[in-house]
Amino acid sequence: QVQLVESGGGLVQAGGSLRLSCVASGRIYRMAWYRQAPGKQRELVASITNTGRINYGDSDQGRFSISRDNAKNTAYLQMNSLKPEDTAVYYCKTAETSWGQGTQVTVSS
Repeated sequence: QVQLVESGGGLVQAGGSLRLSCVASGRIYRMAWYRQAPGKQRELVASITNTGRINYGDSDQGRFSISRDNAKNTAYLQMNSLKPEDTAVYYCKTAETSWGQGTQVTVSS
């Protein structure tokens, strides 16, 4: 069974940047980042296939960039110009895995 390890979250000031990483224990076709803020529904942030096809959710606004290293079975989410409303738990998800615990991102104003 494929497992995912998410990392890279933390506390950052508004305008700062963070890079999240998601390492899969096996080969995965599509890796996606979702986020869930307190009191809100979980939403797609971005996804990427192993052929490089990318899809961004509505929250991106050009500030986020997803990438992938297939040799390392790792997906990255580079987040720039962070805003307090980006505060959420960020989850890496694939079709082969269940929801994990995610990584907390907190943006202070």
